[in-house]
Amino acid sequence: MAKDKTISDIKIKSYYGLEKPGEYPYTSGIYKDMYRKKLWTMRQYSGFSSAEKSNERYQYLLKQGVTGLSIAFDLPTQTGYDSDHELAFGEVGKVGVPICTLEDMQILLKDIPLDKVSVSMTINSTAIILLGFLIVVAEENNYPKNQLKGTVQNDILKEYIARGTYIFPPKKSMKLVTDIFEYCNQHLPYWNTISVSGYHIREAGSNAIEELAFTFSNAIAYVESAINRGLDINDFGSRISFFFNCHNYFFEEISKFRAARKIWARVMKERFKATNKKALLCRFHVQTAGSSLQAQQIDNNIVRTALQGMSAVLGGTQSLHTNSKDEALSLPTEEAAKVALRTQQIIAYESGAADVVDPLAGSYYVESLTDEIVEKVFSLITEIEEMGGSINAIENNFQDNKISESAYKYQKKIENQSQIIVGTNKFRENEDETNNTLEIDQKSIDNQNSKNPDVIINLPGTNKKIVVDKLNTNLAKVKNNTNRTHIENTIKVLQQDFNKQEIDQNIRKLDSENVGAKKSG
Repeated sequence: MAKDKTISDIKIKSYYGLEKPGEYPYTSGIYKDMYRKKLWTMRQYSGFSSAEKSNERYQYLLKQGVTGLSIAFDLPTQTGYDSDHELAFGEVGKVGVPICTLEDMQILLKDIPLDKVSVSMTINSTAIILLGFLIVVAEENNYPKNQLKGTVQNDILKEYIARGTYIFPPKKSMKLVTDIFEYCNQHLPYWNTISVSGYHIREAGSNAIEELAFTFSNAIAYVESAINRGLDINDFGSRISFFFNCHNYFFEEISKFRAARKIWARVMKERFKATNKKALLCRFHVQTAGSSLQAQQIDNNIVRTALQGMSAVLGGTQSLHTNSKDEALSLPTEEAAKVALRTQQIIAYESGAADVVDPLAGSYYVESLTDEIVEKVFSLITEIEEMGGSINAIENNFQDNKISESAYKYQKKIENQSQIIVGTNKFRENEDETNNTLEIDQKSIDNQNSKNPDVIINLPGTNKKIVVDKLNTNLAKVKNNTNRTHIENTIKVLQQDFNKQEIDQNIRKLDSENVGAKKSG
């Protein structure tokens, strides 16, 4: 894979630094040879209006050369609502795939070789349910669960800091997180039990120092919870992974990744006394910064993503997602997703970046930045510890306030042009841009919603004939007798001239009568 000479026939050493890769504190890389023996896993984060559409995209991406899947779920799925719940209306399938049932997961993973492809699932509050679905689907297709490879995000604490898709209070949520640790420790030895996410913290507006400090503070809380459960740090610690953002400032981002390895190795060795080398490793996935993408002159986003992707590679990531140019406007088109993947492949096969382990090791600037980031991150972690740890800090809005302050400062720099964003606050164009963006497949969403006719009937402006047609289409797919009876009753009532209130009353009356008849029978 790796080359031993440059394109001009100059001999290449595998490494040029002082701190050896694959050795504590792993500043230059967690593996001795890094990409010289194996490239990073190339993922493209994807999820669309239905399980069928998402599966189509996964099959396309696998053919184009992705080496791992990354599943995006819609907001109702993330927050524990089925697609047919009234609170889910308007959000089904908009930012990811809706998964409500085991059947949905079967469709989503149809013909995916789970013995060869690792699966990353960005899911938190409902992680234990989605992981359960995946295990069942794998076993149904004769893939033993003890051979499955992948990651479930399972990082509930950052939801209180950056995203908001939590269901339970922080301390109660920790039980579910730790439950997954314990189960996977016993049954899924190759599965990463958590992906502690700094990505969303950075997307919310933090700077690089806060991204690392808040991420590692959360990770410390998870480790402590697992230890209190009686789990061995040397066992579960080796399955902890991280998820970082890669923003615009090229050298700072490279230094941030190098610093992250040193910080986590020290935390695990010095604080938690881990002795298993694998438990000391900061293994991480990187996604280029969605917040850096601009709606103006979207082709510029290709360049931004390429530079960020190169930062991640030079920083030693284990897997990478490169954003598509149109994601500031919509879910990515097939063509835009392909260009984003090709960006990774060009870095891997054409740039020479993979031929040397830690190519910037020994750079005065990079080494100095790395050391300063380490110092500042530990200082902020100490401040959080003095508050009683990450959970107490979250409950007192410490992280939230810090992120808001940093986001405000960055936005002010953009507004006063001390931070130039090409095409947005400088080098702007007045012409209206025409972009080919992806349109949400409303038909797929309607099909998903039609699993519960009650919701559809009572939506404002619903045409009863349309509902009947959809119900008749879905009737043949329903195997469960209860659901089938309910749909048949709904069709029967809709075919009569009732108002919406009367429709609801009559359906429930018929359902009740059918249930009573079954019980008496």
